[in-house]
Amino acid sequence: MLTFLPGPIRGALGVLFLIFNTLFWGIPVYITALFKLALPFKATRRFFDFILNWLSYTWMYCNNMFIGLLKEVEYDVQGLEELELDEWYLVIANHQTWVDIITVQKIFHKRIPFLKYFLKKELIWIPILGLAWWALDYPFMKRYSREYLEKNPHMKGKDIESTRKACEKFKDRPASLMNFVEGTRFTPEKKASRRSPYRHLLEPRSGGIAFVLSAMGGYMRKIIDVTIVYPDGAPDTWEFLTGKKTRIAVRIEVLPIDTALVSDDPDDGEVRDRINRWLNSLWHRKDGIIDKVLQEYRVL
Repeated sequence: MLTFLPGPIRGALGVLFLIFNTLFWGIPVYITALFKLALPFKATRRFFDFILNWLSYTWMYCNNMFIGLLKEVEYDVQGLEELELDEWYLVIANHQTWVDIITVQKIFHKRIPFLKYFLKKELIWIPILGLAWWALDYPFMKRYSREYLEKNPHMKGKDIESTRKACEKFKDRPASLMNFVEGTRFTPEKKASRRSPYRHLLEPRSGGIAFVLSAMGGYMRKIIDVTIVYPDGAPDTWEFLTGKKTRIAVRIEVLPIDTALVSDDPDDGEVRDRINRWLNSLWHRKDGIIDKVLQEYRVL
């Protein structure tokens, strides 16, 4: 354990390790990605995907292990029992800090398929990262604005069609797609400016879920609702790495996907209204869960 070191030194070591670890495992990812790009056959793709998944899990394992050496993290997690490694999931969560990503990677490691995020299609051109995301099968999406579709009505539906094609690879292979439905990290200032009706949350947005369910609703079966609570306050990444101890409470609920929330058209107003009502009902319950957890820790 390196907890005897001063906080700033542990923080610097943590940042350096995360960068080094990413670059170290990134090199074989890029090499495998180039082979995957050059040999786009079904049999070779499965082989390269196996290697890439192993590299991803190993990268995550090393991150978790080193953070465990730097500091004490007290995880209080409930609801892991129903999770399966060979299932299709849409994972949604409240969002307060970049530590949320470290947390979900830690608790879901080898319990569900490796978490992936929908990315804007333009991000594929980012040097180095774009190729890595493509190799790891992060689905890229292209969304046309309402103004663009009004001027080009023949393009209506083309964006979701291209995203469905990008998601076809998941039909034969379980996948987990992550979505922070509040759209940004929670702060008291954002809560006030958005006039959020919740005590601990921002109002959820339905667009991302509507798009994911439209693209993958045919074979995505379950939603994992994740509630993340920091009883001592949500730390930023530097505070997390420099602190000696962090308490993180996570409550997990696995929910079936209601077919009434799935539509071929992600802009279908009626379906979006149903998703909005469902999400807000879920967020009211999540607000209560956070209250309960904070009361258990005698914070409220």
